[in-house]
Amino acid sequence: MSDYGCIIAGTGSYLPERRLTNADLAKIVDTSDEWIVQRTGIRERRVAAPHESTATMATEAARRAMERAGITPRDLDLLICATITPEMQFPSTACFVASALGLNSTPAFDISAACSGFLYALETGSNFIKSGRYRTILVMAAETLTRITDYSDRASCILFGDGAGAVVLSRSEKTDRGVIYSSLYADGNGWEMLHCLPGSRHPLTADAIAMRKQYMQIRGREVYRFAVQRFSELIADAMQKCNLRADDVKLIIPHQVNMRIIDSAMERLGMPREKAFMNIDRYGNTSAASIPIALDEAWREGRIGVGDVVIFAAFGAGLTWANAVVRV
Repeated sequence: MSDYGCIIAGTGSYLPERRLTNADLAKIVDTSDEWIVQRTGIRERRVAAPHESTATMATEAARRAMERAGITPRDLDLLICATITPEMQFPSTACFVASALGLNSTPAFDISAACSGFLYALETGSNFIKSGRYRTILVMAAETLTRITDYSDRASCILFGDGAGAVVLSRSEKTDRGVIYSSLYADGNGWEMLHCLPGSRHPLTADAIAMRKQYMQIRGREVYRFAVQRFSELIADAMQKCNLRADDVKLIIPHQVNMRIIDSAMERLGMPREKAFMNIDRYGNTSAASIPIALDEAWREGRIGVGDVVIFAAFGAGLTWANAVVRV
């Protein structure tokens, strides 16, 4: 049993101003607004400006989360950033954020678990707090996916957007609130479903660039089947482990991967569509950032309040999948 509880003391998010609509994409590739909406539910997505990056967006989301939590950067014991589009190969994006916040000795590191990244970071941070090691932790998730998107591929370029979300985790004397359950999974045998090649196995060469290997590669149909199955399993697992009935759950906040996938999974679970929070129509798939962005919106819109139970579920490249239950 944990010595302490871990609560989410503040949330924050940041979305770039520039909007890339379906009509804009129809000028680039052979597609249409109707085709995209029917298959994904996406109508527009945000694109980082030239002066924006993963670290700048994460920093802004972090500042907003800290303001709502009523803390300053000096109160932080640790920074964790989930991303697959880091500021650089190294150092970590979290180090850049720490520097931007004026910190010069606070530990900071990144986690790479693709679309499950925020939940991997959330469990990591909450366990540091529950063990008594740290009192206050900043967990961020930020992505500039549009910079690794192949805009000549009509099947994948419609999916992705940029953005960042953050939460402040704080120690609580009560173990029955905050992050009360989470689980993480991975199966590296499915890596080919979603991947981006440049690295030690496939160095970025002139030939690789000519073949457009610097961009994400996706097997859409396989991902769809995997996501629907895992989503249902993750929600069912969370409810079983925490002895929850459908009426006990105020909101399900899934990774914003595809509206059809979320709808199919909710139907499988026998739960109303309205219980799943979705903003994919406005932001597209922002990978690790999608859940904290949605959480921040849900809180600000009054969709959740003190005492409510929220379930998170995510699945992504790796393959990875994860869930968490939070009592607000």
